Amino acid sequence: MGDGRWGGAERWRSAGRTLARVIVVWAVSTLTMLVLAGLLPDFQLQSADGDSFTRTALTAAAAAGAFGLLGALVWPLIVRALLLVPALVLGLLVFFLNGSLLLVALWLIPDGRGAADPQTAVVVAAVMSAVASATSTALAVRDDDAYRRRLYRLTGRTRPRESGSPGSGEAPEQAPGTVFLQLDGVGHHVLRGAVADGLMPTVAGLLDAGHRLTPWRTDWSSQTGASQLGILHGSNEDVPAFRWYEKDTGRIMVSNRPASAVELQRRAVRRTGDGGLLTFDGASRGNLFSGGADQLALVLSMAARRGPRNRSRAGYFAYFSDPANAVRTAGSFVAECFREMGQSTRALLRRETPRVSRGGMYPFVRAFATVLERDVVVSAVMGDMLAGRTAVYADLVAYDEVAHHSGPHGRDTDQVLRRLDRSIALIATVAEHAPRPYRIVLLSDHGQSPGETFEGAYGLTLKELVRAGCGLPVPRRVRRTRRGHPQTESGGGSEARDAARDAVRLALHRPVDETGESARELPARPSEPVVLASGNLGLISFPDVPHRMTREEIERRHPALLRTLAHHPGIGFVLVASAEHGSVVLAGDGAEVPVAELDDAGPLAVFGPGAARAVRRTDGFPHVADIMVNSMYDPASGAVHAFEAQIGSHGGLGGEQSHPFLLSPPELSPPVGAGEELVGAEQVHRVLRRWLGESSGPQVPLGQVGPLGPLEISPSIHETESVLPVEGPVAPDKSH
Repeated sequence: MGDGRWGGAERWRSAGRTLARVIVVWAVSTLTMLVLAGLLPDFQLQSADGDSFTRTALTAAAAAGAFGLLGALVWPLIVRALLLVPALVLGLLVFFLNGSLLLVALWLIPDGRGAADPQTAVVVAAVMSAVASATSTALAVRDDDAYRRRLYRLTGRTRPRESGSPGSGEAPEQAPGTVFLQLDGVGHHVLRGAVADGLMPTVAGLLDAGHRLTPWRTDWSSQTGASQLGILHGSNEDVPAFRWYEKDTGRIMVSNRPASAVELQRRAVRRTGDGGLLTFDGASRGNLFSGGADQLALVLSMAARRGPRNRSRAGYFAYFSDPANAVRTAGSFVAECFREMGQSTRALLRRETPRVSRGGMYPFVRAFATVLERDVVVSAVMGDMLAGRTAVYADLVAYDEVAHHSGPHGRDTDQVLRRLDRSIALIATVAEHAPRPYRIVLLSDHGQSPGETFEGAYGLTLKELVRAGCGLPVPRRVRRTRRGHPQTESGGGSEARDAARDAVRLALHRPVDETGESARELPARPSEPVVLASGNLGLISFPDVPHRMTREEIERRHPALLRTLAHHPGIGFVLVASAEHGSVVLAGDGAEVPVAELDDAGPLAVFGPGAARAVRRTDGFPHVADIMVNSMYDPASGAVHAFEAQIGSHGGLGGEQSHPFLLSPPELSPPVGAGEELVGAEQVHRVLRRWLGESSGPQVPLGQVGPLGPLEISPSIHETESVLPVEGPVAPDKSH
């Protein structure tokens, strides 16, 4: 009885505190509305004849109360009605929708004392939502219960899921959950530098608390598509690059296109016989692939679905259902657009090099990655923790997007790293209020290597170089003899540059060869090659030949092509099949090494340990290109040459791009034994799965898998993506 009376009294006290907070927020909102009415001429709270201050204050209180009730009751319904609107469009509509609610609230005031122009209503609504949110947060800071309830509301949750049997007493202690936060593109070297420079104090605190920082090495294809598929689904077999041409289907696969992502996930599930890392009570947030999770938000492989089966959009609608969230994110989105335009202008005025174009839609793309995607994903992760989910994997792409256009080192990316650290701190704070303990694991999928683009350094693209080597028409600027060929970061000598220039001239003019015989004529109408770029990795395929062409076949058709590529100073090495040697690696110094005999010495020595293994593995993929081209790498500067418009790139071998990190709490077993290396995304998957087993026991078998498991196989790529024309250009993608 005593416990019952005490519990009843506590509930009354809690209700009283809640009522007091509501009254305070209402009062502050009323005061804010009065101030805005005094500052903004097009916003009125009085009748045309004027009112006393008391009457005006009552009008403001009524308007503030009506606006608050509409925000709590009507706003979620509006957001749900806009379920099919893209997240970016919804973010831009937020201000106008919120302003419309304010106009409705003013219309509800008796005697027509409230009035505002539509433009003014947008401003007033934004300020009101921001002030109410800030006041509510400030009042909840000193009250753990109130703070926890506010977190539930902000993340779209009402209460944690039940964890004990009904009618039981105190809930049993739960096993720890695990949150995997992927800092996209943040390499091991960048993370250590950010900690040393004080940019990431939260990460520094984790290291001081005993967390292990372990570097790992990617496969040849050092990009999110290959790495995340391997990490989440245990296999990235036959993913040779970010984008590649498949001869058997006549399609260009692009890792961050929904139809390609869903097909890659389907293949991985069938190959491994396993649904993924997150099949047991898991959540996937902001990723390319679902990992077998049932709870999804902004997951690309699910975006190809139509109708109610597409649950990936639900995450950002749950987030935007709170108007304060919506206004804050929309405001930050606009501010980020202006920040990018300012930083781009500064770089242009200072004539900073290297530099790529940052105009057009890029400011909006950057704001989506650094603000909207970040806010939605962080909120979803917070909601997962408050719900007590067992495993959560989330990708924060902000650094990767900015580094592509600003470079991996500098003021722009430093600011992004600071904001990422604050996101990590927020998630760690929410973990303290979750219904179960959580272990937070930080990791990255790849790093980024700096460097001038291939086109910027040499005046022509990889595609133009290939066309020249094939004797196909090229722009006039490529046909000129470039006497002032620019020096590369590697400091390549004039002999290499002369060899490359001579090879291009041979291909363009088709002179007689050294024996005096006429060069073999090209076929009457040869199929043009498909040339694709994935960072500093290039792929060349000949679509009219159904099999992987050999060196001998290519040289009969295009005698100058392989020599043009291998001897170009901007290219590190070339991989091509050979009828005589199986496959060979060609390099500018005349080296020709069969893949079977390849080691980390010779032409791949500059790329570091593991390069030979990575090339040998990719050579065995069914969809490896006819010619694989890796750019040069200068170990002194760490520079590579991207074959696309990026001054921070990844996708091939060379430098920081191949060295991501894994940061794990001391309660988990070491990722690898002493003196061992962590190599490949598939091995990272095995480590993460082991850690989940240590925390929560065995994972669910494949037969119980939900999305994209054997009981629910995704639609084939043939059903979701039409054949892509191989002769047309491939549209650039925002990040990888």
